[in-house]
Amino acid sequence: MDHVGLRSDVPPSSIVVAPRAFGVAAVTALVLTVPFLTTEYWVNAIIVPFLILSLAGLGLNLLTGYAGQLSLGSGAFMMVGAYATFALQLRVPALPLPFAFILAGLVAGVVGLFFGLPSRRIKGFYLIVSTLAAQFFFEWLFLKFPWFYNGNSSATIALARGLSVFGLNAENPPGRYWLTLGTVAILTLLSWNLIRSQTGRNWMAVRDMDAAAAVIGVPTRSAKLQAFFVSSFILGIAGALWAFAYLGSASVQSFGLSRSYQILFIIIIGGLGTICGAFLGAAFVSLLPLALDWSFQHLFAGQVDEGLRQNIQKAIFGVLIIGFLIKEPEGLARLLALPNLRRSSRRTLFPSVRR
Repeated sequence: MDHVGLRSDVPPSSIVVAPRAFGVAAVTALVLTVPFLTTEYWVNAIIVPFLILSLAGLGLNLLTGYAGQLSLGSGAFMMVGAYATFALQLRVPALPLPFAFILAGLVAGVVGLFFGLPSRRIKGFYLIVSTLAAQFFFEWLFLKFPWFYNGNSSATIALARGLSVFGLNAENPPGRYWLTLGTVAILTLLSWNLIRSQTGRNWMAVRDMDAAAAVIGVPTRSAKLQAFFVSSFILGIAGALWAFAYLGSASVQSFGLSRSYQILFIIIIGGLGTICGAFLGAAFVSLLPLALDWSFQHLFAGQVDEGLRQNIQKAIFGVLIIGFLIKEPEGLARLLALPNLRRSSRRTLFPSVRR
């Protein structure tokens, strides 16, 4: 006897896949239409910098979270990517912007590889000093020689033709958003596949214990250099996006030591060794100060001196970071994963219990 609506020949998995596919399609449509659902301020001042900081956090997380190599040179590698993009667009005007991003990322990757050479013999605090040297060196280099900023009196760099992708103007907020979103999505997907490959497994083996990894045949030295190259490649592209898709024009100060600290805070708060940790940490670092600023403006408008208000906001932000790290030192990714871990542990302990 046939029952309407009940098909025994339909596998249960297809019933689950359909809602998932619908959900993915709905989220994709929402992400693509963000510029039309929000104001220009939200796109230019909040969403675009959040995506770029997430990409920079992802680059550093591959190096520190997955390969276990400490670095304070993120700002330097972002700086190299930005200045390399400027030089390529200025001196090779026929080169499309996406290819300029890729070549600039490769330049930053080679630079990161060079400054990662000490990782073959040193680690920990001494490696931080080595990468910190990159920060100070490139700040001096790009200010010392006018060739790098084309002799601009303000020592800033900007694309002469603006943001143009294969002839399409990307100067408007939707163009900046889609350029940034597409770049972040592609590099995130590539990073996700990379950490699932043998290269990613080698990185994690080096992170856990490099001596044991060498004993079982992992090429630890080349694995560390690969991590520096890939991390700097991503940071270089993030720097180019930060300079031209977000700021419009940039200088050495746009990639100072504070930027390196900011990227480091992102991966610590978000969670080391997780892809989503870069996005969660970037959301925390970029959105929480805005929320504090909005709250103070509405609660204490005209009652507190502007300088004092900003210092209070910074103090509150620092206290929140310290309190959060005490509460969950493994980051937001771990904190959000705890409910799922508890549910899976309950299912393991009580497999016969049905919900």
